Amino acid sequence: MNLPRVTYSNTGEDFSGVHAYLDGIIPDAEARLLGNIRPSFIGGEDRPQGRNVSVRSPIDYSIVLGEFPQADESMVNDAVQAARAAYPSWRAMGWPRRIEILRAAADVIEERKWDLSVACLIEVGKSRLEAVGEVEEAIDLIRHYCDEMERTDGFRDDRPGASSAEKCSVVLRPYGAFAVIAPFNFPVALSVGMMSAALVAGNTVVFKPSDAAGLTGRLVVEALIDGGLPDGVLNLIQGGRETGELLAKHSLIDGFAFTGSNAVGMTILRHAVSAQATRPVLAEMGGKNPAFVTASADLALAATGVARSAFGLSGQKCSAASKAYVHRSVYDDFLSALLETTNKIVVGDPRHKDVFMGPVINDAALDRFTKAASAAENDGSILRGGQRLEGGIFEGGPYVEPTIATGLPADHRINRDELFLPFVSVLPFDSLDEAIADANRSAFGLTAGVYAQDEQELDLFLSTIEAGVLYANRAAGATTGAWPGFQSFCGWKGSGTTGKGGLGSWYVPQFMREQSHTVFCTP
Repeated sequence: MNLPRVTYSNTGEDFSGVHAYLDGIIPDAEARLLGNIRPSFIGGEDRPQGRNVSVRSPIDYSIVLGEFPQADESMVNDAVQAARAAYPSWRAMGWPRRIEILRAAADVIEERKWDLSVACLIEVGKSRLEAVGEVEEAIDLIRHYCDEMERTDGFRDDRPGASSAEKCSVVLRPYGAFAVIAPFNFPVALSVGMMSAALVAGNTVVFKPSDAAGLTGRLVVEALIDGGLPDGVLNLIQGGRETGELLAKHSLIDGFAFTGSNAVGMTILRHAVSAQATRPVLAEMGGKNPAFVTASADLALAATGVARSAFGLSGQKCSAASKAYVHRSVYDDFLSALLETTNKIVVGDPRHKDVFMGPVINDAALDRFTKAASAAENDGSILRGGQRLEGGIFEGGPYVEPTIATGLPADHRINRDELFLPFVSVLPFDSLDEAIADANRSAFGLTAGVYAQDEQELDLFLSTIEAGVLYANRAAGATTGAWPGFQSFCGWKGSGTTGKGGLGSWYVPQFMREQSHTVFCTP
């Protein structure tokens, strides 16, 4: 089967073969994957104990994704102990054998990518191509991190001695047992990215997926285990907020990898530094991501890029474009282009090939949307959208319109707070440096984009915007679409805790600590 790979950049490729294949497999995959019990997995064994929670798809609340026994304190303790017990042998195995196992795990994910894609789109409400692209990204994440381990000889560097009698070297060593706590919106790629980096570095893992993504969480763990991970090296605990808090506060966890809100990430960080020894917290914590459209911009290109970033996955991306600063001279023309582009977006059941935007994840997100739309209408105006969709499939889930707001003050909460919704605010500007300065007042600094043909405007943006992931003139997404080995993904300010991001060369070393070796040679 020779089908093109789906990435976040090759949006113009012919994917008719992919859609035809998905048309044939989705019904069978649904029948096999949905409605089953998906328990925790600890020390190489299923752990079906605990209160059973039935989880339903946001696509249609009548679809039962599965039954998920919730891990209690005893089970969280068991998972941490299993990871700690497995750590010495996993560390001692050495990085060449570890990358061999993880590359085999990537092959297993590739073999199962269609099942994982279908599970992802039904569980999260992600469009077909976004779901397939996410699984492809997960495969590349594992392979990239393995390549980095190999390229650096396990992050080892020989150094000259201070005298001819000594030999020196520096090597990075793993910490121990890592907690990996993942969000719902990229349940395959983000989970796999954090886990594989921890594992290839020599740590063991206790993994808690979002309670809205327990199906893909379990399927991902099964694939990694089937790649050859020894018992206890990777442990899965299913559960909601209580389970996550038990893991985040556990005194025997040696490090944390987290993706989610700033509030939760900073809470984990505070717990980690309250012990006698500080433990690493690698947290990516959201964003309030601006796009800038200058007077020299290609407006059709800008409208396409902003719409794709603002409304892809219903705006539920930490990298989503949530506000666009537009030069006053092209403001009206840009709004017309953005409105025309947005009007073409199909909202509906993402199992269908023409759908770009599915539902928001749950009723809590729907409530946030309703409140944001009301505030935008009261304090500014809504150019398009602002309503919950009704009738037909929309009655079964939390479907909303892609929404464009205008006229809101720069300090309005919609222009400052992360909404995690298909909602973009458009603001006029007269001076690009003043618009950038306003964007830089944000507590966040994850992604940003610009549309400009003028080189001085491009240089001004690239040299002064305070964000870790920058894009210029990108049709595939104004602020979204990083890919392993090409773009790193680093949150500045309130968007991250370490100043070094995933997908690049500096991620895996953060799961390790430096050790200096000096050996004196006897004559």
